Amino acid sequence: MRPGSLLVAMPSLTDPTFAGTVVFVLDHNDSGTLGVVLGRPSQVEIRDVLPGWCDLAVDPVVFHVGGPCETDTALCLAVCDPVLCASPDEDCGLRPVAGDVHLVDLDADPDELVGRVRGLRVFAGYAGWSPGQLAGEVAEGAWACVPGSPDDVLSELAGPELWRRVMGRQTGRLAVLSTAPADPSAN
Repeated sequence: MRPGSLLVAMPSLTDPTFAGTVVFVLDHNDSGTLGVVLGRPSQVEIRDVLPGWCDLAVDPVVFHVGGPCETDTALCLAVCDPVLCASPDEDCGLRPVAGDVHLVDLDADPDELVGRVRGLRVFAGYAGWSPGQLAGEVAEGAWACVPGSPDDVLSELAGPELWRRVMGRQTGRLAVLSTAPADPSAN
């Protein structure tokens, strides 16, 4: 698993915190795994907390619930064109995660990113796993690890719609799951 991968909750994962979610992996190393849940908008407007960043955010322009860890902490992901992003000697508050996806330093000046980013999302909290924990959950069949896309980060789809889109672009058994009922016992 590497940064930029997606963790897609399998139907057997019934924990309400993660059931039906798609998690974008930010970091995976010997210390554990860190990611943000995609497609879980809150009611909190970005302009009410971080007004300078709302013009760069994509709709809906609200905080997204990134996970159960440190929910009073904000993380921001931006998608930008590599040609327009900072050169190695220029610091505009972007740190590469995977491909066109970057972590944004919310203490930086948002005006420095105008014209450089296609859009961004701000997340309240994150999802985290201790060393070996996620590997165990994947082995138990709770998660599928699939390739991610910058468009997943900026998607207007939420909850089950995002989950179905991500699963639908997979092959084999995972693609079939995209058409399954939300409650497998109803099948």
